[in-house]
Amino acid sequence: MHDIKAVRDNRDSFAAALARRPAYRDSAGAETDRLLAKDKELRELLVRLQTDQARRNDASKLIGQAKAKKDDAGAAALMAEVAGLKDAIQKGEADQRVLESELRDLLAVLPNLPAADAPDGADESDNVAMPARAFGSPRGINNARQHFEIGEALGLMDFERAAKVSGARFVYLKGDLAKLERAIGAFMLDTHTEKFGYTEVSPPVLVRDQALFGTGQLPKFKEDLFAANSPFEFDEWFSRAKVKNPNATILSIDPAEVPFENKFYLIPTAEVPLTNYVSEEILAEAELPIRFTAYTPCFRAEAGAAGRDTRGMIRMHQFSKVELVSITTPGQSNAEHERMTDAAQEILKKLDLAHRVVTLCTGDMGFGATKTYDIEVWLPGQNAFREISSCSNCGDFQARRMNTRVRGADGKVKGPVHTLNGSGLAVGRTLVAILENYQQDDGSVAIPDVLQPYMGGKTKIG
Repeated sequence: MHDIKAVRDNRDSFAAALARRPAYRDSAGAETDRLLAKDKELRELLVRLQTDQARRNDASKLIGQAKAKKDDAGAAALMAEVAGLKDAIQKGEADQRVLESELRDLLAVLPNLPAADAPDGADESDNVAMPARAFGSPRGINNARQHFEIGEALGLMDFERAAKVSGARFVYLKGDLAKLERAIGAFMLDTHTEKFGYTEVSPPVLVRDQALFGTGQLPKFKEDLFAANSPFEFDEWFSRAKVKNPNATILSIDPAEVPFENKFYLIPTAEVPLTNYVSEEILAEAELPIRFTAYTPCFRAEAGAAGRDTRGMIRMHQFSKVELVSITTPGQSNAEHERMTDAAQEILKKLDLAHRVVTLCTGDMGFGATKTYDIEVWLPGQNAFREISSCSNCGDFQARRMNTRVRGADGKVKGPVHTLNGSGLAVGRTLVAILENYQQDDGSVAIPDVLQPYMGGKTKIG
């Protein structure tokens, strides 16, 4: 969420920064002016309300004075004026709520502004490689198979039965592959907590819409989420409705009347519950940065580009991920972004998986990010690098939506915190990378050294 005062005070620079997002290249000026027009309308209304309220207070005092002077006509005129002002104020307050809601709606769908050093570009082809951060050399494997060919041949990966139960883009992992997935998650958590000082959290995976608004998934990306009606919330609402109308039946309820805040969603990433842990709070500067990590299932309705990744585990509706989240002061966030990316890379280095890092251009960055690094791991079966982690600095964008601020040592509230999030890593895609990079000629899969203790000492799956 953007600070409307900052937009008002820096109209041209805001519009220019927004225009760096390709989707707003031609409309940034108009979008900015729409915001400012609504803001002006609201501020003018507030001035009128203050004027009317002040006059009402003065007129109310004059009524008593007129009555004391036996000036009945004057008192009657003042009483009529007060009544009119009361009506005008009530209407003005209703208009104020509408305008505030409309302004909030306009702000809610505008993306974060790119950082000054985020590269400009239209799409992923304009992302900028960071050679200094690359690790390892792509493995040369003759007749390399893709992960789903390996998993199905082992009899430990079943897409057909998953489709029978849940539909496309789900999978059953069995036996040693199921254990390997669990081992990968545990290894990641141990690395992030023991080496990088993250605090492990087991968060809720069902969250209110307010939390998704805070991290930016709502309202713009509602179609990408899996919604879940909460029966206990609905029952509570229905009980209240019965009090109002004892004859009401479940069939007579208008769905539009069910309060929006009673909507629940499965998390698309643990970023949502971890970042919202500090929503509506004022944090002491001395306790920052706060660093959280969590291993959770994630649920996304989007399936990516049509016709791409239709087989296998690259793009699933349900997948596991170890998430990293940091809450920092504004002065800490840039250094924390580099540190978080290093932490995610460390997992791939320990697994000896070749990978590279790219800085996302303005046309490929996520909605809430001001700057993003993507880590791409080498997949021999695809003969390509594929994304396995995105680490983003969101600046104060999410903090404004969550109303999370920082208090200095002097006790004064300084303003919004900064938030960052990253995959540390996507567990399913890490499993994919291990299967493809550690595949053996006999059809087995070698287990990376660092994972063998988590696999009971096993050295291969076959």
